[in-house]
Amino acid sequence: MNATETAAIHARGLRRVYGDAVAVHGLDLTVAEGESFGFLGPNGAGKSTTISMLSTLLRPSAGQAAVAGMDVARRPDEVRRRIGVVFQEPTADRDLTGWQNLCFHARLYGMARRDVHAQALTLMEMMGLADRRDTPVGTYSGGMQRRLEVARALMHRPQVLFLDEPTTGLDPQSRAQVWQKLRELGRQSGVTVFLTTHYLEEAENCDRIAVMDHGRLVAQGTPHELKSAIGADVVHLRTDDDTETARSVRELFGLDAEAGPDGVRVMTADGARWVPRLCAQLTTGVTSVTVTRPSLDDVFLHHTGRSMRNP
Repeated sequence: MNATETAAIHARGLRRVYGDAVAVHGLDLTVAEGESFGFLGPNGAGKSTTISMLSTLLRPSAGQAAVAGMDVARRPDEVRRRIGVVFQEPTADRDLTGWQNLCFHARLYGMARRDVHAQALTLMEMMGLADRRDTPVGTYSGGMQRRLEVARALMHRPQVLFLDEPTTGLDPQSRAQVWQKLRELGRQSGVTVFLTTHYLEEAENCDRIAVMDHGRLVAQGTPHELKSAIGADVVHLRTDDDTETARSVRELFGLDAEAGPDGVRVMTADGARWVPRLCAQLTTGVTSVTVTRPSLDDVFLHHTGRSMRNP
């Protein structure tokens, strides 16, 4: 049995072109069954274009992809029966109740009537919405609507769940609630979750991550693997002149240093050992120093030369 048959998602040379602009450059990607896979990158990186191709909403310009064992170009209808999708923009009918939204979705997918009630009840309870099942969706908070849309996407028991920026526009508390339910989903079912996000802290919840920039896959692995591969600590300096400090660090010590809105970021092994030397020799007025292990933003900076928080 080959990789295409065993993987939940398998893409080779996947490419999408809009006129003279290339949105996705020859993407190679494999996602295992039951995996939580995060597609990380800033707005415009090609994440939504990729998820649109994998979910059959957009035809690839070149390359091949299979989802749940079905080719997205040759057997799109079979792919759609096997996937659930939560889009960036809210799509639930606000005039219907949460329960009616789930039942309507079930009818569209031809679910047997005897299965609909039990599945809807299970998902309403899983997403913490059972007490609001009979109230119009228009009365739900943003976080509740998002959780309902996840429940709706799961009604027909898909093998792969696509989430395109699932918490965009939500307040921190609502985002945390959505992620709590997604983690519970991962523990309770074998569904493969493929999500796009530009929130670094959300990507930390995934089993594996792919980092996308300007339509190209620049790195992939577990969050721990990606951060460990950098092999350096991050020394954050606050000074009276961050631009001059970054230049001095590069010239005096030969270290990788960059000035940004949060101060000066210095990448080096054994960062704590460098702090006394930096403070003693810099003449730009060091006001604070912190040493941290690499973050996913440092991973992005390492692979692209710029911070994802400030593209």
